[in-house]
Parts: sequence; C-alpha cells; structure tokens
Amino acid sequence: MVMRGSAVRLALGARGLFATLLIASLPACGNGLRSDGPTSLPSDSALIGRPMPAGGSGAGNYLAGRFAQDQNDLAAASRYLQRALEQDPENIEILQRAYLSMAAAGQLKASAAIAQRLLTYDGEASVAALMVAEQQGKDGDWKAVEATVSGLPRRGLNTFMMPLVIGWAKVGQGNFDAALETIAPLAQNSNYAALHDFHAALINDLADRRKAAEEYYRSTLAGNGGATLRTAEAAMAFYRRIGQPGKADEIMAYYRQEHPESSMIGDGSGHERVVDSAASGLAEAFFDTAGSLRQGRASELGLIFARMAIDLNPDFPLAQVMVADLLQGLGRLRDANAVFQEINPSSPVYWSAQLRIAANFDDLDDVDAATRTLETLAAQHADRPEALITLGDVLRRHKRWAEAVAAYDRALAVLGEPKPEQWGVYYSRGIALERSKQWTRAESDFLRALELQPDEPHVLNYLGYSWIEQGVNLAQAMVMIEKAVVQLPKDGYIVDSLGWAFFRSGDYVKAVETLERAVELHPEDAAINDHLGDALWKVGREEEARFQWQRALISDPDPEMKQDIERKLGAGGTQDSMVVPPAKKPLFK
Repeated sequence: MVMRGSAVRLALGARGLFATLLIASLPACGNGLRSDGPTSLPSDSALIGRPMPAGGSGAGNYLAGRFAQDQNDLAAASRYLQRALEQDPENIEILQRAYLSMAAAGQLKASAAIAQRLLTYDGEASVAALMVAEQQGKDGDWKAVEATVSGLPRRGLNTFMMPLVIGWAKVGQGNFDAALETIAPLAQNSNYAALHDFHAALINDLADRRKAAEEYYRSTLAGNGGATLRTAEAAMAFYRRIGQPGKADEIMAYYRQEHPESSMIGDGSGHERVVDSAASGLAEAFFDTAGSLRQGRASELGLIFARMAIDLNPDFPLAQVMVADLLQGLGRLRDANAVFQEINPSSPVYWSAQLRIAANFDDLDDVDAATRTLETLAAQHADRPEALITLGDVLRRHKRWAEAVAAYDRALAVLGEPKPEQWGVYYSRGIALERSKQWTRAESDFLRALELQPDEPHVLNYLGYSWIEQGVNLAQAMVMIEKAVVQLPKDGYIVDSLGWAFFRSGDYVKAVETLERAVELHPEDAAINDHLGDALWKVGREEEARFQWQRALISDPDPEMKQDIERKLGAGGTQDSMVVPPAKKPLFK
C-alpha cells in the first residue's frame, strides 16, 4: 500500500520552524498602551456589520460594495460604494460606509472629504472627525485640528486619543507646556501611563528639554510594557544624539535579550529623532491607536489608523509593517507586498519585510517570485542565513527536494556552529534529503537536530518512523514515537505514526485502538483513514475497513494512494488479496 506523510505535515504543509520565527509575526512595536484598555470608538465605527435599509437608488452598487467588503477586496468596495454615494449623496449610511471603505483602501484625502460631509449630520462621528483632523494636521492647520476633535465624546478610544491629538495640536502651535498639560491626565490611568510617558518623552525631546525627556524615556522603558521596538528606537536615538552611546547600547542589549527572535531593531546606530514635528507626533498617536485596535481584533479600523500614521509620516517603517500585516491578515497578500516594497532599504525592518514578501509569494504559489526575492536577499547579505533557510522551506513545500537541499546546504555553511534553537534547519534539510533518497545524510541531520534539541517530538516522530519502515533500530524507534505522542497527545498525525508503528510490528489490536484515536483527532485525513482501514482488516473487521477506505477516497488522497485504495476495495474480498505489501517509501509527505 501507499504510506504517506501522516507523521509530519511540516514536510510540505508548513514553513520551517526557524524561518517561521523570523517572518511570521510583527513584534511588539507599540508605545505602551495596555491591551485591556478600551478598544472601541463611539458613533460611526459601530456601523461596521450593520445592514443597509432596503431601497435607495444606490442599492445595486451598495450591495456590490458590501459583497466586496465581505471578500476583503478593499479597492472594489471603495469603488462601488463611491458609485452608490454618487447615486444617493444624502444617504447617511452610504456616507459612513464609503468613507471607511475608502480610508481602508488608502484613499485618505478623498475619504476625509466625505467624512467632513458626514460630520454635518453627526458631529460625534469619532472616526470621521479624526480622519478630518489627520488631513488638517498634514496641512499644518493645528488650530483646526484642535477644534475638530474637542467636541467628541470622551469614551472608548477617545479617552486617550483626544488628549494625544489635542496635545500634538498644541505642539504644532508651538505651545509645548500646554501640550504636556493636555496629556498629563493619561498618567493617572494605569492603562495609559506608559503611553503618557512615551509621548511626554517625545514632546520634551522635540522641545530640547533633555532632562525631562530622559526622565520620561527611562520611565517608559521601565514600565509594565517594557521596551517595545518603537520605544527602544526612540530612546537609543536620544542617547546617541546627546553623546551617551553607552546607554543606547544598554537599551539595545536589553531589547535583544527580551526579544531574541526580532531582527527588526537593526544595529541601533541611528541618532535622529523618531518624532521631529507635530505631524510625526500625531502619526505616533494614530500608530498607537492602530496597535490597540489590532489587539482588540478590530483589524479594519486598525488598518485605517495605521494608514493615517503613514500619511502623516511617510518614513514610518513600523507603521508600514503594521499596514502590510493587517492586509495580510485580510488575505490581501499582493496588497501587503506592495506596502512591504515601499519600506526604505536603509530601515532595520527592510530585511524582515523582504522575507515576508517572499512568504506571501509562496502562499500565492508564485514560487519563481519567492525564489527571486530570496536569492536577491541572500546576495545582498551573504553573511546572513535566513533568506537561504526560507528559500529551502519554499522549495521543500513545492517538492523541489534537491533544490531545497542545496539551499539548506548554503544556509548551514553561513550559519556556522548552530545554536539549540536552530535545530529546525537540520530537521528541514533532513526531510528534503529523505525525500530525495539520500537517507544516510538525512539520518545524520535528524540525529544532529536531536543533539541540538533533545526529545523534540517532530524529529523523534520522523526519525523513529523512518527506522520502523526500514526495519532497523525497532525498539529505539518505538520509544521515540511514544515520547513524541506523550508530548503531543492531540497531534493526530503523530498519534497516527504510533498506530502505524504498531501495525508494522504486527500488534494489530493496539494499531486499531491507536488509529481510531488518530481518526478522531483528524477525521478528514486520507492517510489516517487508510491506515485505520488496513488495521481493521487485519483484525477481521472487514466492513468497517471498507468504510474507512471509502472515507479515505473522499478525503482527497494523492493519485498513488487513490490507486492503492481502489485496489483494496476491488480486490474481491479474500484475506490474501488484502495483505498490505511492504512499504516502498516512508510514510511522509
């Protein structure tokens, strides 16, 4: 029979663990707002999700816009809703949806014009007012900014947004003392204390009040949130600018200790202010809001505020990463890549952004584009292995085994002496080697991975299972798989490996018991259902065996497995005809 990769789906279905750590998540980069604070805005933001009342001449375009929103097609939603608004310009609900959709798509100036119209109907439409204020701030009209937001209700996110927006409007008018006084109440709320301290540091720094700025930078870094990427960047630049590089180095060392997986902080050599104007200060406030909304799972609104941050401060790589990350979360991978591509190559986050671009191309099955991106990165930074590791993962996922091995070989040559957390590189290369029929090297890599990370369950499972298939080291192999199951008892693929190991050793009763549990964990997996069918047949439960094989057939087996199952189902029902032949290859994808 055909025996497939039920042991470890990482062989094809996921990126390597080492590369995943590098590209999978945006690190903590906000400015200290606690996630248990309010994450909602009053009035117009509550519209999202409500249906439009029936009727109206713009109904057709409106419905098309709603459908596009449901598909997260931001550009199409914006286009249809603008058409609906042209047909029905006084419809408040279309006004609300149109400006929010346009803002999410990045059309901020046009969106603000519609938001201004909405404010004539609803003066407490908070998002609309903040969007208008953002454009006013971009134009340098800081008195207008203050006037636009002063009348908003102080609830939800406005609790901290209004003091920050008005505070930076005061800075724009040259009144630093009034700005600090405006944001001072935030310090009395534990949810906002770190946020207050960071913005107080930025305002004092901009005013060249070094003593006060240093006090607030130190307080920010010592707060409950610790050093985020953004606060660390700002504080390091401050200390280098005032001639204290040693303190900047201490912050760098602390951040790297707390966030060893982050590659976005760079070398910490920058000394320019992260906020050099009222506009870039207001951008920080919107960036903080975007982070809070993102934590509160309000992705669409978070996207709008992150876009406003970039509009005010185009050289804001962390905000660009957040926008791209939110777009990626909405399934807009090409749109995300377009934003990643806009990041300045001199930015510390550029490297990680390029890795994310390659990962998105991979998810889009554009292997050539992913490969080109990664090869370019590898050439630009010949001393860094991450691009080559990711390249190996991409090629492995697409069954280009020999090319994957070559990429991993290049990566390991750069890596030098590996660290324990880099066990995954050897594991991934071992999979590619095994699939390209280079077992001696594969076995060596699996053993090396276990030296670096003893008892790692995926490696135990893969190596133990391979030994059982080859009929070597059987006792040790069974112990290894059992250890893997103890660590990951709800991993149906590893449980399946144990069941199939019992089957291969001739203990069909235990095989049935274990494989039934594996099917419960992953009822739609073709390989697991196929394995259970084989075990049931061996204990004489022939009708149940046929049922499991039928289930395997409707669970999208690969062509070779499908042919094998059809052979068993059509074999005429004799016991001899259903004997499972020896495996021609290990059970892994």
